[in-house]
Amino acid sequence: MSQNKQAMEYGTRSACAIVLNTRLKPEDRERFQDTRLIRRVLAEAKTIAVVGLSTESTKASNMVANYLQDEGYRIVPVNPRATEILGEKCYPDLKSIPFPVDVVDIFRPAAEIPGIVDEAIEIGAKTVWMQLRLIDMPSAEKALAAGLNVVVDKCIKMEHGRFGGMLHWAGMNTEVITARRRSA
Repeated sequence: MSQNKQAMEYGTRSACAIVLNTRLKPEDRERFQDTRLIRRVLAEAKTIAVVGLSTESTKASNMVANYLQDEGYRIVPVNPRATEILGEKCYPDLKSIPFPVDVVDIFRPAAEIPGIVDEAIEIGAKTVWMQLRLIDMPSAEKALAAGLNVVVDKCIKMEHGRFGGMLHWAGMNTEVITARRRSA
């Protein structure tokens, strides 16, 4: 399907919509992939708990967390089988973290999302972020009803790069137009 046809299907007037092969229906994309919300979450967040952060540097969760750490976010690894990842103390679950968390970034199978969302609500997290291909709509609705921001089926690293200006340096069309110069 051409990008123009995708743009028409998703109700945008843009000649090149960023759909990134999402599995969400257009109405769910509006609710759980809102670019204004994503930009605000990325701008305001300081502490990101990465649930399912792997000790293996070649795994997506580790690469994403390493990138976010390099970008200045405090990363809190959540993995019951590790004591430290990326130089940070690791916690077995969200309830064990003794300080506030802004974003709960989920890298666990979809079947585990309901329990993770319950913990995110319990600890008073501000945002639940379900990574690419992680979709649990009842949990997303529950988090939203509890007052949390919710992002579904998006990569936090890709979104940060998209709005931070880094993706278009590599030639990707991010649909973000800016006159900001690349810092040296």
